[in-house]
Amino acid sequence: MKKTIPVFRQMVEKGEKIVYLTAYDYLTAKYVEKAGIDMILVGDSLGMVTLGYDKTFPVTMEDMISHCKAVRRGAPNTFIVGDMPFMSYQVSNEEAIRNAGRFVKEADCDCIKLEGAGPEICERVRAISGAGIMVMGHIGLTPQFEAQLGGYKAQGKSVDAALKLMDEAKRLEEAGAWAILVEGVPAIVGKAITEAAGIPILGIGAGSYTHGQLLIYADMVGYYDNFCPKFVKVFSHVGDELLKGFQAYAQEVREGTFPNDDLHAYKIDPEEAAKLEALLKEKQK
Repeated sequence: MKKTIPVFRQMVEKGEKIVYLTAYDYLTAKYVEKAGIDMILVGDSLGMVTLGYDKTFPVTMEDMISHCKAVRRGAPNTFIVGDMPFMSYQVSNEEAIRNAGRFVKEADCDCIKLEGAGPEICERVRAISGAGIMVMGHIGLTPQFEAQLGGYKAQGKSVDAALKLMDEAKRLEEAGAWAILVEGVPAIVGKAITEAAGIPILGIGAGSYTHGQLLIYADMVGYYDNFCPKFVKVFSHVGDELLKGFQAYAQEVREGTFPNDDLHAYKIDPEEAAKLEALLKEKQK
């Protein structure tokens, strides 16, 4: 049964952790749902993990909608968050509402997520939530703002920076965000933000005190090997297993041991086979 926002709020009240994981395609989403994950993020990280870009910036609304649709088909009973890509919400409230609405109307997402907490972003959060679309905020290490942050670096590592993040979380909450993702901050800062908040706080690289945890699935199963963030624990090694399988397949094809016609080929009635062979021999004369 798909969890809802009231259920997530109840989980927070009871001290139950929310389990949050990314997915970008039908098959992955299918297995994420089978595992009983509470919430799926179709993140713009698909630009790096799935589409092969070196940043998230090139990801388009069409990319996001297409992948969100696939994830919904794979996980019909899981709460899905659609990530608004770069420049899909920054220009105006009207454009932000329109694009957020596409996630809900076309892709059947339950919620959208956007990055930042400046005055303009809070205005977008207020406008989108005012249109009846649930919004998750995102502060800390925000990839869409990496130029301003000086790269993909941990945030909140000074008293002033920590207090600034706490203020950003409060502004997003006041603007109407129902939850906030906090990324790449020291555990003590994640704890402070969580304790001060009146809404669910999810963490990715924000320590153990947040109300729930998010990881990019390809990181935690050892599939994406371009780099591995400090906060990732690798729970399995899918990449290694895929490589072994691909190498074994290539070897057997080259050796002529695959396919084995007794095991991997369709059968024909012996009489039909004899007729076919006789006919082929006749044609060769």
